Amino acid sequence: MAREIRDVVEQYVKRVGSGPTEDIVALYAPDAVIEDPIGTEPKQGHDAIREFYNVITGLEREASIAPETVRIAGNHAAFVFTLITKFDGQRMTLSPIDVMEFDTEGRITRMRAYWSADDMVVEPE
Repeated sequence: MAREIRDVVEQYVKRVGSGPTEDIVALYAPDAVIEDPIGTEPKQGHDAIREFYNVITGLEREASIAPETVRIAGNHAAFVFTLITKFDGQRMTLSPIDVMEFDTEGRITRMRAYWSADDMVVEPE
């Protein structure tokens, strides 16, 4: 299952970086929960997850992952990736640590992102 989980992680980063909202949501189980960033109100189910990702999918963005950062244990994965968004003349860079749990079908059932505003770098374009 580790290979399948790694594939989903890689697809997740690719889709967050350039894909439409529906392609991101498709990686999640129907009753999945996300907490991004950790400590915020969890969002559960495809509708709430769709609403969450709609915020970034309208922006110019790119994402990348360093494959050596992916750690898989059982049905869990943790990894660091970098997301760059551009909006209103500013470039925002964030490298969260995401922790995910997967079901037996390889869908994300829980995602928690570890980052705070202090981790975001904002620069003029």
